[in-house]
Amino acid sequence: MMPLKVDDISSIAVIGAHCDDILIGAGATLMQIARHRPDVAVHVLVLTGAGTEREVEEKGAFAAVFPQADVRLTVADLPDGRLPEHWGVVKRHFAQFRRSCEPDLVLGPQRHDFHQDHRLVAELIPTEFRAHLVLGYEILKWESDLPNPSVYVDIPDDVAYEKAKLLARCYPSQSGRDWFDDEAFLGLMRVRGVQCRAHYAEAFVCEKAVVSPLGLQSR
Repeated sequence: MMPLKVDDISSIAVIGAHCDDILIGAGATLMQIARHRPDVAVHVLVLTGAGTEREVEEKGAFAAVFPQADVRLTVADLPDGRLPEHWGVVKRHFAQFRRSCEPDLVLGPQRHDFHQDHRLVAELIPTEFRAHLVLGYEILKWESDLPNPSVYVDIPDDVAYEKAKLLARCYPSQSGRDWFDDEAFLGLMRVRGVQCRAHYAEAFVCEKAVVSPLGLQSR
């Protein structure tokens, strides 16, 4: 496996269909970025949850992950579970979001996610971020749709535990769901750790990678 270093990241764009998607899928990776680049610019787009307790939870969670960063968080008010019905509106949100940032890294859902909202978001990301490193995160749930990932991020034990604690603390509205608990979050990170010879890891699907004699450029 060839390692990819992200020391030069100064700006990231993170996108989710629902509040909590991003930090479930990539929370520990974002904590790592915040730890090593506390001044990173963070651009966040979430398509559902505006005006509800979910938006409050999302704002609190990102403030906890990025206490020193410039976080620009937009939460839209599209209906949960019905994003494909509002394709045009979703596309306009993406276009407006794209004009607001020029990130070094883009994180979003992976395009083979069985949830229709996640899948639509994943399909639209490369249409706006056409020359960027785009990594698709995974979300463990009832559907058997976990991908065969191509990119792994080694997660220190303390960061893995902190991710699980943060999710429980910042998203109390989700506490009754059977997939929302420490064992599920840590268990998936442990499996991904085994696959990359680490203890814990988060895993992603890479949209495209371009290899040149001077180095690896992922797109």
